[in-house]
Amino acid sequence: MTSAPDPAPAPDPSADPSADPSADPSADPSADPSADPAADPSAAASGPRGLDLERLRDHLDRARPGLVAGPLTGRLIEGGRSNLTYEVGDGSSRWVVRRPPLGHVLATAHDMRREHRVIAALHGTAVPVPEPLLLCEDEAVLGAPFYVMEYVDGVPYRTAGELAALGPERTRRAVLGLVDTLVDLHAVDPEAVGLGDFGRPEGFLDRQLRRWGKQLAASRGRELAGIDELHGSLGRALPESPAPTVVHGDFRLDNVLIGGPDDRIRAVLDWEMSTLGDPLTDLGLLVMYSSDLGLTDSPVSTTSAAPGHPAPAELIERYAARSGRDASQVSWYTAFAWFKLAVILEGIHYRFTLGQTVGPGFDRIGELVPVFIEHGLTTLQEG
Repeated sequence: MTSAPDPAPAPDPSADPSADPSADPSADPSADPSADPAADPSAAASGPRGLDLERLRDHLDRARPGLVAGPLTGRLIEGGRSNLTYEVGDGSSRWVVRRPPLGHVLATAHDMRREHRVIAALHGTAVPVPEPLLLCEDEAVLGAPFYVMEYVDGVPYRTAGELAALGPERTRRAVLGLVDTLVDLHAVDPEAVGLGDFGRPEGFLDRQLRRWGKQLAASRGRELAGIDELHGSLGRALPESPAPTVVHGDFRLDNVLIGGPDDRIRAVLDWEMSTLGDPLTDLGLLVMYSSDLGLTDSPVSTTSAAPGHPAPAELIERYAARSGRDASQVSWYTAFAWFKLAVILEGIHYRFTLGQTVGPGFDRIGELVPVFIEHGLTTLQEG
């Protein structure tokens, strides 16, 4: 649950697409000023860049006759990860369009078919996801594959300040609901929903560790004390994975929509890194995002400071009790999450040193990497 200059990774096209992907510089919108669809002043007439409303309307009329009742309008929804998300409406109904970023990107790094497949499989289960309405792989329509899903009302809480506005009781309920939703996700039988071949869970953690090690090597531009020690220690203490499940890959508070009088999770979003694998990787990442960085005035922060936010230990205990899984080794998974985020942030810092990033905050990302490394080492040692 961080607020940062989009540190989330995009898939590594050279890697197994069924595994949690690694960061790819070509997928980071911050590396390409032309990748900002909202930056085009002429967007009001034809839609934001990357979303040709006339072509979209024509396609929807052919593929889903009667769905659209009037002229379309569209806007970019801010805060997405590497893929672009738009709200589209006809004056009476609203939908969401997801497509890859603009510019030169590697197709396998932004697999719309894969995202559409997982939400289609999960729709109707206990996992709240938007209803998928259409997948279009014809690049002549919008210049890239895309899919359309229902619009879900809700709020993605990205900072402690935003979450604090709920008050302690509602904040606690919302965060505990996040854990319960994760348990529901990991309870889904992949075979039963048609996802039995969605990944290669055998050797999942070993591949993950090697892949992120390669990503680190590709982003090395300076000495980083402790990073090799952390990577090596993780490899020597590799746990035995439980039975594989569908994993989200980036499960955190700002990737869900919360709404209604009971502050329930109405939709889980951003499935671009989902696969079959070790469910405790999702838990470890959630625990990391629920931990205090111990920093003030930082471009990266967590929501842990919000009054009422449950402590990581309570989240782990709740997950273990409700899922029935052994979470005694969650410190390894949390340390692995610290390592991954350190690698991602170092990649952003490396691109900043090359002049390939735009926007505020990037000049301070580099100073955060040692903090994530230290948290990873400490977590592993205390575990």
